[in-house]
Amino acid sequence: MGKKYKWGILAPGKISAKFAVGLKLLENAELYAVGSRELGRARSFAEEFGFRKYYGSYEELAADPDVEVIYIASPHSHHKEHTLLCLRNNKHVICEKAFAMNTDEVEEMVDEARKRNLFLMEALWPPFQPFYKKAKEILNSGSLGNIIHLRGYFTFIAPYDPDERKFNLSLGASSLLDIGIYPVIDALTFFGVPEEIKAIAAFGKTGSEESICAVFSYPGGRLAEIYSSFRTDDDIGCDLLCEKGNMQVQRGRDMNQVVILKYHNSKPEEFNYHPDAMGYHWEAVEVMKCLDEGKTESPVVPLSFSLDLIRTLDRIRKEAGVVFPGRE
Repeated sequence: MGKKYKWGILAPGKISAKFAVGLKLLENAELYAVGSRELGRARSFAEEFGFRKYYGSYEELAADPDVEVIYIASPHSHHKEHTLLCLRNNKHVICEKAFAMNTDEVEEMVDEARKRNLFLMEALWPPFQPFYKKAKEILNSGSLGNIIHLRGYFTFIAPYDPDERKFNLSLGASSLLDIGIYPVIDALTFFGVPEEIKAIAAFGKTGSEESICAVFSYPGGRLAEIYSSFRTDDDIGCDLLCEKGNMQVQRGRDMNQVVILKYHNSKPEEFNYHPDAMGYHWEAVEVMKCLDEGKTESPVVPLSFSLDLIRTLDRIRKEAGVVFPGRE
């Protein structure tokens, strides 16, 4: 085991709770401090998960000289602000997806981290998971041949609340940035950056994008379909249609993971995975491994990938007419 790192949580909530459960599995992670805009909420979270300190503001958390790494889980409308706050207080940062609202914001975050020689990583869940690694292993073996077509999807029916972040434009409301980012990650991982993007969106009462469908084109006539929605309820994952067979890469609502492999004219094979803490701890493992090795970015989720991701999201939004007032 390497050095033990003192962790801070900025914005305790549902996703932070999952991350904290993961941290508790790691001997080299000390659950040290929590920061919230509400002191009572920070105290409750700290008591529930065993953090030593809690603060009623993000500024106090970032200013604590003993905190070394901060996990940011505020709405993505505030990711740039909070990432810069932490970096400027000499803290290493892992920030939830979407990394920020647009390319300009992500570039500013990356520039600040590099200028200060601090670690920064987007908290992307899939690349660290066993089902994703298995899918890559199968594809890299060449047994399926080339991928011809990808279908990526993530949907659920969200109860309507105009003030909630899924529908409030000031909080970056968008199925694309909230859940559509996952099939976009799939496309970038398995195909790369697309040559051309076509996209169309459906908008709700607040003017927010509630469903979006995009088609990516690649050399050789290869295509990727991307779909996300707060209006429909379906599986989460992607289908890879290949020269010699097909593969489904899926996860359930409880994060249980499955890869279904079917070669042409053969019976399907199924690989199932049920990681502890829903697999969130592997993101923290990667952060601390990189810090032990003196790295300021992850080779698994390099900042170049996050830049490709936000640039692709911006292209989709522009094509579909998804606009966040004052955030272009």
